[in-house]
Amino acid sequence: MHSDPKKYNCIIVEDEPIAADILEHFISRDQELNLVGKCADAVYASSLLSIHKVDLMFLDLHLPVVKGFDFLRKINNPPIVIVTTAYHQYAVEGYELDIADYLMKPIPYDRFVTAIGKFKHLMEAENALLEIAERDYIFISSGKKQIKIILQDIFYIESLREYIHIHTKAERLTFKMPISKIEESLPPDQFTRIHKSYIISRSKIEMKSANIIQVNGKKLPVGRTYKQSFEL
Repeated sequence: MHSDPKKYNCIIVEDEPIAADILEHFISRDQELNLVGKCADAVYASSLLSIHKVDLMFLDLHLPVVKGFDFLRKINNPPIVIVTTAYHQYAVEGYELDIADYLMKPIPYDRFVTAIGKFKHLMEAENALLEIAERDYIFISSGKKQIKIILQDIFYIESLREYIHIHTKAERLTFKMPISKIEESLPPDQFTRIHKSYIISRSKIEMKSANIIQVNGKKLPVGRTYKQSFEL
C-alpha cells in the first residue's frame, strides 16, 4: 500500500460564511486535514455525515432550525466535535457529549492549532487502540483507559453493529470498534475469523462441523466465505 499522509476527514457546520471561510483556510494549512464539506444547517450536515466517513466536525452551536447540541444528540455515531461559538455559556452542556474543544469566535489561528492537537491526540489514541506488546496480551483503549486482555482468556469475539463483545473466561467486555480492527491485531495462529460476526480462539474449540463451531458451550456459525480459511 502506498502511504499517503494521514488524512482526517472534516466538515464545517457553520451558518456564518465569514466564520466558515476562516475555518476552511485554517484547515487548508494542515496537511493531515481533508475538508469534505461545508454546510450551514443540521439537515445538510446529517446528509454529509451519511455520505462521508467524517472524523472531525466543526460545529457552530447557533444554527438555524436545529441547535448544535440538539443535532449532536441525534447523531448515532458522531465524529469528534470541536465547537465554535461566540458564547461562553455552553461549555458545561457539552461535557456529556464528548466535545474535544471549544473555540470562541473570532478564532485565533494558534487556538485552532491547539484544538486540532487535542483532536489528533484523541484519534491517535483510538488508532493505537490495539498495541501488541508481547503475543500473550493486547491492550484496547476504552475512552481514556487502556484495558489489558490476556489472549489465553479469550473464548470468542462477537461483532454487533459498531461494537464488539469479547467473551472471556470471567466476563464479556464491550468496545466500540469494528471486528476487522481487532482481527488485525490478533495472532493468526491462535485466532480465526469464522464468520463476518465471529472470531474464535482455536485452542478453545470443543466441537466442529462444516457449518458450526462450538466454543465454551456456544454454537457459532461458520460463514461460507470463511470456510476455506478455517480448514487451514
